[in-house]
Amino acid sequence: MDVAVLEQMLDETLDQAIVHHGYASYMRDYEVIVYATADPHTGVEPAYLRHLFRYCVEARCETSVSAETWRVSLDDRLIDHETGVDLDGYVWGVKWHCLYPGAKLLPESDATRSWSHEVGIDFHEVLIETNAHRLTLIFSDLQVSEVPIGYAPFVTD
Repeated sequence: MDVAVLEQMLDETLDQAIVHHGYASYMRDYEVIVYATADPHTGVEPAYLRHLFRYCVEARCETSVSAETWRVSLDDRLIDHETGVDLDGYVWGVKWHCLYPGAKLLPESDATRSWSHEVGIDFHEVLIETNAHRLTLIFSDLQVSEVPIGYAPFVTD
């Protein structure tokens, strides 16, 4: 995948909202579902975009929420917006994370070089930062497509 195209695709996610992330149901590719909006004056309709990180050989997710915030955010009422909105702590129940500072392509690493050599295709590493998580993915290709409202990535036939 062309690095300039990849960087442009990642730049377009800045300040949008991640509403879901995880491996696709067939467990090879990693999905990041983004709710993309624009200034209402542009006339551009909001959309749910599926960022499919293909051939994802490594996915790490870690919290970016401080231990102090976690300590005051353990109450299960915080996983529902209605019951958590007036409580102190991080309200997990908003069901989205702001993509800020966003996604960036990391420099080539020992891991990406090794995977590229062993598999025979180029691999890249990306860091996706939100207000609650840091995702690091090693993958080969990125595809972006619109998905319908209610898209359920883990439903199997």
